[in-house]
Parts: sequence; C-alpha cells; structure tokens
Amino acid sequence: MADEQKTDTKVSPKLEKMLKEIEGMTVLELADLVKALEVKFGVAAIAAAPPAAGAATSSGAGDAGAKPAEEQTVFNVTLKGDGGKKIQVLKVVRELVPTLTLLDAKKLVESLPKDVLTQVNKQTAEEAKKKLETAGGQVELK
Repeated sequence: MADEQKTDTKVSPKLEKMLKEIEGMTVLELADLVKALEVKFGVAAIAAAPPAAGAATSSGAGDAGAKPAEEQTVFNVTLKGDGGKKIQVLKVVRELVPTLTLLDAKKLVESLPKDVLTQVNKQTAEEAKKKLETAGGQVELK
C-alpha cells in the first residue's frame, strides 16, 4: 500500500533523502522527532476534531427529534484528581502516554484537571479510565 503512494508522489531529492532517514527511524526516535517539531514550531500533533454532531441538524429545526442522537465515538480522557495516590496514577499516565517523560507526567498529574488522552475511540477510553481509576484517579470521559 505504501509503495502505491510512492509512485504517485513526486518529491525533490532533498525531501526524498529526508524520507529515507525517517523510514530508518525507530518508533521512539519518531516520537522524539514529533516532540521536537512541536516545540520548535509551537504546534501540536493531534488529530483534528470531528465536526459536531448537532451542527448538521441545527439548520433543519423541523427535523429536531426525528432521528435519534448518534452515539459519541471519539473521547477525551480527562484526569480530574489523583485520589491521594499520585505515584500510582503517574505510573499509569506514563503507561498510557509512553512519549511523556517522567517530569512531563509529573507536571500533568500535579496540574489537574488535564486531558491524558485526546481523540481516542470508546474502547481505548474505557480501558484508560479503568486503569486510572484502579490506580486511584478520578477520571471523566468527554
């Protein structure tokens, strides 16, 4: 599948060299690269939020109530409190977000409420909530 895309995309020799470098990187190196790019350019590598479910139906006021509300499929996992078990919660946060350094995870746990995971599916969100609550954290799915 990736080979099919390569034949359709023409890039300069400079970009081709960069792509070959990136292809040879490990997952950890790629995570560090993403973090460095975020810091360097002041951007965040997060998925775009899907359009609001009510936006399409808001124009047709006569349709209100005609269709059942769609079930939410994308969630943010928000840590509301550590329940006095900061170290256990911190360990789970690092497990859920392996790109966080120990210092970053500590800052996240100390500055609650904070989103631990964003734009994840229902199953991933429920698993993260269960792990965090087992460690003693108070969690909200949005």
